[in-house]
Amino acid sequence: MNLEAEKQHICHVSAILYTASQSIRILSHIEWNRDVKRQFFAEKSKALPKVTYPEFDPANTISLVAEARKLLGNTDIDQWLERIAIKLEYSALMMASTGSNKFYEFSEKLYGKPTNPFVDGKSTPLDLANTFDKQISSYANYDMGAPAPMCYLASGIADQMQAAVIEMFGDEAPKIEIVDELSANALASPKLIRIRKTACFTDLDAQQLINHEAHIHVATSINGLNQPHLKILAAGHPGTTKTQEGLAVFSEYITNSIDLDRLRRLADRIIAIQMAIEGANFLEVYQYFLGRIGSESQAYENSRRVFRGGVLTGGAPFTKDGVYLEGLIRVHNFLKAIAANGRADCLKLLFCGKLDIEDIPVLYKLEKMGLCKPAKYLPPWVKDARYLLAYLTCSGFLNKMDVTSIYAHYDDLLHSIPKTGV
Repeated sequence: MNLEAEKQHICHVSAILYTASQSIRILSHIEWNRDVKRQFFAEKSKALPKVTYPEFDPANTISLVAEARKLLGNTDIDQWLERIAIKLEYSALMMASTGSNKFYEFSEKLYGKPTNPFVDGKSTPLDLANTFDKQISSYANYDMGAPAPMCYLASGIADQMQAAVIEMFGDEAPKIEIVDELSANALASPKLIRIRKTACFTDLDAQQLINHEAHIHVATSINGLNQPHLKILAAGHPGTTKTQEGLAVFSEYITNSIDLDRLRRLADRIIAIQMAIEGANFLEVYQYFLGRIGSESQAYENSRRVFRGGVLTGGAPFTKDGVYLEGLIRVHNFLKAIAANGRADCLKLLFCGKLDIEDIPVLYKLEKMGLCKPAKYLPPWVKDARYLLAYLTCSGFLNKMDVTSIYAHYDDLLHSIPKTGV
């Protein structure tokens, strides 16, 4: 196959898979009706929620995936397209299996589970969540100097978001809309960012949402839509979720807009998913969250995220919420590797569309072929990467030090100091 024929082949298969992805709308498919919440509290939070889901026929997606597979060979680019095909097939089958154990089986294939190891083969997202929980608890008596807690209204957050997206995207800026019901506090698409009217926002939430939703999710969506040859880069399928959410949380982290409450919420999601995998039902997870945060409404929302699409009696949850911290670690480690290997030239590739970190070698090759175009929009911390690269350079050296002996030295130092205020 000559170069031009190969490029046409890649574009054709990409277009087929993009078409296959269009019916994959997982979060909207498994969203709970607002009446479920009303009924749950009308029954004094004593009975399992009563949830139904619409039917989904996976036949069209599976047919298109099969059509694409017939055209694939054995090149690294074909293998990349095959990985996408698998994720789309699993996604369609998961959507067709709501309310059953099969839903969880596909969720695990797509998003993983809390006990799956990281790249080091040892530590797990559950280890990370428990470590964060324990360490954050140790700060309980420390005055962090934070302002007094208050609830910021969705309208104020929307105003800040509107100004931020206009500044970044100009005429391509998405609309900002406040809605009554939503599966999260905010959800973003290329043309619309929705904010839940009843959500209570903290002083840092606006910056978190701007850096998370606008600077990552909206930017990568628009960048994908602007790809003239690789339509599949505009599809936010589950195969891209770990990297996309990892980039989004890292964006909060590198811009100083994350806080301990946010880290604890992300850790709690992982712990709750593991509880459900081990058999805890909705009511037990609800009580767990209620004990953590005290708010009945928010405990319900957190529990709903774990059980949406799955089995409310336990054993088969939706595992997507485990990817936020796992994705953060994956992205952080990859960025450190970029700096350590002197490959800053790969940095902007992360934003050319919806992708997974493991796709970067193929996308680099596609860029050299002229098929993958540079990202039109970059988050500010990448557009001006001076701080990012300085941070990664220092971090890279620190990682090479013998932390066991360093910690032992400072452990002895700290143990000699009496604790106060306990």
